[in-house]
Amino acid sequence: MRRPALRACRTGGGFPTRFSLFPYLFMRRSAYIPATIILPRTHRSTASRFRLMNPIFDQIEALRKLAGTSRHLSYSEIGFFRHGGKAYSLPRFVFEGPGAEEEPVRIAIFAAIHGDEPATALAALEFLRRLDTGPEAARGYRLSVYPVCNPSGVEDGTRHSRGGVDLNREFWKGSREPEVYYLERELGVHAFSGVVSLHADDTTPGVYAYVRGATLTEALARPAIEAAEAFLPRATGEVIDSFPARDALIHQHCYEGVLTNPAEQNPVPFEIIFETPHLAPVPLQVEAAVAALNRILKEYRPFLAIGQNL
Repeated sequence: MRRPALRACRTGGGFPTRFSLFPYLFMRRSAYIPATIILPRTHRSTASRFRLMNPIFDQIEALRKLAGTSRHLSYSEIGFFRHGGKAYSLPRFVFEGPGAEEEPVRIAIFAAIHGDEPATALAALEFLRRLDTGPEAARGYRLSVYPVCNPSGVEDGTRHSRGGVDLNREFWKGSREPEVYYLERELGVHAFSGVVSLHADDTTPGVYAYVRGATLTEALARPAIEAAEAFLPRATGEVIDSFPARDALIHQHCYEGVLTNPAEQNPVPFEIIFETPHLAPVPLQVEAAVAALNRILKEYRPFLAIGQNL
């Protein structure tokens, strides 16, 4: 069935001020079908629209400029919306590793969906900077990286968006939040082989991960935790973040409405929610998350080789 296009009422500046979602809100959020849906416009930017109000946006601007001369890195902005009369969009970087031109392995990385977790955004950006100097680590991958999924929250330093909503409780529930709509669209259309969400937890003194989706997820998360331990300790205990845990991994449990792939996606992708301790020094959180991301890419490659030989 063809899904209705999202309609937006626009001002003279070209940004949506509110969403007209009828009958969209009354339809089930199921898998997006790239061949049939009408997508809202994606802007391939040559100049960032972000106001440089804190170090995260400064670093996005610097990386955007690097993308202008890079062989592997590109930049665009998805989704235009307003909070309190102020215009926002979501930055997206795409890194194409060597050999990814024809049949790339699509992995997505999401950060700063909670605006008071700046280390996650900084880690995503640092991960891309290092890949640009050593692209061989991403051979065969097309990495879509969304370093700031909650721009108004990052700007305010708050967990919630300026709409007063915890965006990471809104996914696949017919949410009215524009950030959620645009991120759901990315997840549905691109059908990623794997998704990694970066978070920081102020209730746990060590790194840990939620493992969800494909059965191989644990085989990726365990070495990611080990790599992160070079910088921060792993979380301990049989209960972490209120869920049963084993060896710093939480299996198949999570909060309702977190950022995740469409339930209908097949084959099932791997999903890792990687958490650093929020109270740890930000540089150590960044290093731990970057080490985990690099290890996930390294560990996933043998599984791809096995699959190609089946």
